Amino acid sequence: MSSSRRPASAETSRSTGQPFHVLRDYSFVADGHRGALIGPRGDVAWMCVPRWDSPAAFASLVGGRGGYTVTPVDAYVWGGAYEPGSLVWRSHWVTNDTTIESREALAVPADPHRAVLLRRVLMPDTEGARVAVSLDLRADFGSTHAEARRDEQGRWLLTAGDLRARWSGLPEARADDDGVLRGEIYLAAGEHRDLVLEVSDRPLDDPVDAEQAWRATEHWWREQVPALENVVGRRDARVAYAVLRGLTTPGGGMVAAPTLGLPERAEAGRNYDYRYVWLRDQAYAGLAVSVEEPLPLLPELVDVTTARVLEHGTDLAPAYGVTGSLPPHESTLDVPAYPGGAAVVGNWVRGQFQLDTPGELLQLYAAAARHDLLTSEDAKAAEVLVDTIDQRWRKPDAGIWELDPDWWTHSRLACVGGLRRFAEQVPGELAGRAEDLADAILSETSRRCLSPDGVWLRRPRHHELDASLLLPGIRGALAPQDPRSLATIAAVEEDLSADGYLYRNRPDDRPLGEAEGAFLLCGFAMTLAHWGAGHDVEAFRWFERQRAAAGPAGLFAEEFDVEQQQLRGNLPQGFVHALLLECSQRLGAEPETDTGSAT
Repeated sequence: MSSSRRPASAETSRSTGQPFHVLRDYSFVADGHRGALIGPRGDVAWMCVPRWDSPAAFASLVGGRGGYTVTPVDAYVWGGAYEPGSLVWRSHWVTNDTTIESREALAVPADPHRAVLLRRVLMPDTEGARVAVSLDLRADFGSTHAEARRDEQGRWLLTAGDLRARWSGLPEARADDDGVLRGEIYLAAGEHRDLVLEVSDRPLDDPVDAEQAWRATEHWWREQVPALENVVGRRDARVAYAVLRGLTTPGGGMVAAPTLGLPERAEAGRNYDYRYVWLRDQAYAGLAVSVEEPLPLLPELVDVTTARVLEHGTDLAPAYGVTGSLPPHESTLDVPAYPGGAAVVGNWVRGQFQLDTPGELLQLYAAAARHDLLTSEDAKAAEVLVDTIDQRWRKPDAGIWELDPDWWTHSRLACVGGLRRFAEQVPGELAGRAEDLADAILSETSRRCLSPDGVWLRRPRHHELDASLLLPGIRGALAPQDPRSLATIAAVEEDLSADGYLYRNRPDDRPLGEAEGAFLLCGFAMTLAHWGAGHDVEAFRWFERQRAAAGPAGLFAEEFDVEQQQLRGNLPQGFVHALLLECSQRLGAEPETDTGSAT
């Protein structure tokens, strides 16, 4: 992928003057309609309102103006963790004299037009301390500052462009000429202070009561995130589920990531806007929440998929906005950007066709059918997907990595797997047609894309490997212990792995790691491939190695720089958390015995 790019010209955010943080140091809070990234200084550096793909109200993450900081006045060291089974983040600062904490959450259940950011500053220690607070609300990625006034109750009312905001909890703050509010809080031992920020694109209703909002938020997360008892890495698995839940808009689908412009590789021109719903990613999430029993997120993911498929038919696009529209064409914001990147808005996936997508969605429908959740509308959508594959499988497509159109092997095998899994779960006339189509695609793909030693190659006439070709043995195109699956596992591990991490492919003659980072999705796919093949020790080794790439919050970006031990790309990346969640459940269960071989 490529995009236009404006070089980053600053090492600090124009909003705060503070250095940018490495990606592993950010935490993430979300309410399904939007999300926020919070740095170790208690700095909310990113939040788009009212929707994921709206302009940012806090844009310091990409070098723009706008941020919201709660940080100790005295010198400190930072830590933090999510409260179990939630996206309620608790920052933890240790000074020379005391300990300070701040609970952070976007209030849920959420209003699609109003974000409510809750912050509760606590003093659990025996000594009091001062905390500095600043609020710099901006519209349109920092280009429009706020006008601020205080009402009779001491609440701050702000207007910035089309945004309306109300801030409660710090009446003693002072506003400067740019609408930035600043103040200090002194808390004695055992005290706390609630700060409530409401931001909307409509006139605000009655003020939010902090205590009620916290109780409702705590209850909502308890209801939403399952216990996940029989898994490996339970804490990370529950964080992964909470991330998927937080990224999913009710009725709109799961966005790939909440951010834009975070570089995969410094100055490499690969900077993308992932605030849209990739149907493939949604299918991965659906499979992750249906391994043993249907977890609460599954029906919602299926419903949104069916709506898109029935609306667009065989012209189905790879990605949509949460409102169902296509992503806008790419453009670049006039901000310095995260160092090494460019603040690109929109995505070039618009106008592409990716053949693997209908195959992956059939996997999702097969999972729904296995749990008796497939409706008549879902069955109609499945028939549309079979028609789409039938019409398009012989033609070039952009493939899973969104490259130039070609006859990508993974795309065909993804369709084979989806057709077969659906036929297994939904017997009938369509199942027979799906099986026949799967046989035809596999036969032709085998003829064109198998090496002489039985390894899947990424496309005809090119002796190249691709880590995506681990997936056919995982998803039912072939048995996991089929000789072709085993040969591909061995070849990919030999050619595309380094230090326990896996790269997508070799884009050029440079050593692994110079062209791009290791792809964490692929490392978790290797986990599943080894597990299916009966290689238990190798599966656990790959799983634990990938888990080690997360930052303190347990979040993953798309890529991992193995040499520098840094996350790269947009954060958090939904499909990585989906594969982690799937792996954790499968490793916690008895492996399935499947030694057959497809033909």
